[in-house]
Amino acid sequence: EVQLVESGGGSVQTGGALSLSCAASGYTSNTYCVIWFRQAPGKGREGIAHISSINRTDYAHSVKGRFTISQDNAKNTVYLQMNSLKPEDTGMYYCAAASGAYCPSTNPAFSNPEWFHYWGRGTQVTVSS
Repeated sequence: EVQLVESGGGSVQTGGALSLSCAASGYTSNTYCVIWFRQAPGKGREGIAHISSINRTDYAHSVKGRFTISQDNAKNTVYLQMNSLKPEDTGMYYCAAASGAYCPSTNPAFSNPEWFHYWGRGTQVTVSS
């Protein structure tokens, strides 16, 4: 059974930085797309960054240039470095995974959460002004 566990959330002030981790276990394949979704209070889940098994990365416009997604295959861990944080970045951050060599969309903002079979429980990020 694939399990994903997020960590690294917290509270920061505007302009601060946080680094999230998504540790995976139980992978049955060598190829996965891992995506970070976030969900602000009262809103749906928004895909913000994804990385494919061949290390292709894509970002939503809202985070491009501020966030960086990366992975350590030896540790089965995907990271999300978040810099220049803004209050609108506040929300619950989830990592999710789908099997396959490529991510299902070239823009994570257009990714349907239903495309991803494996989910973590989320980690809260709060950015205060």
